[in-house]
Amino acid sequence: MAKTAVGLFENPRSVDEVVRELEASGFPRNDVRVLGEAREMPGSGVMSTPHTDFEVDLIRDLRAFGANEAHAEAYVQGVRRGGVMVFATGSGAMADNAAAIMNRHCAVEIEELGASQPYLPGTANDEIAQDRDVSFQAGRVRTSGSGARLFVW
Repeated sequence: MAKTAVGLFENPRSVDEVVRELEASGFPRNDVRVLGEAREMPGSGVMSTPHTDFEVDLIRDLRAFGANEAHAEAYVQGVRRGGVMVFATGSGAMADNAAAIMNRHCAVEIEELGASQPYLPGTANDEIAQDRDVSFQAGRVRTSGSGARLFVW
């Protein structure tokens, strides 16, 4: 069964380092995907809303992947604010390693209850982070003390 590690990064420059480290750990380049919102999106007609269409498609894809509505919306908010998502798909051990790599590079932690406000590691909210429920949910596994998530599909 394939697993995918997903991380949201506030600093797009750090994504290159994440991808390099993933590839160095054995991930084939075609199993690592990077997604950010393009600043210029061509419209397909008078009624076209390319940014909205992009966000709706991303939410739909994340939901199909196993993200709940709050997390999907939080990821979209993060991308809307200039963040970049990294997806790394592989075996269980490889995906676990990918999540660890993403977390070393400060993947943003997504708050389920405050989906519009991603939790940034190292801020005053650290005390809150320690009291979070880290229960497992079908389709999604939260890695311990981290921002990256694992999705099983």
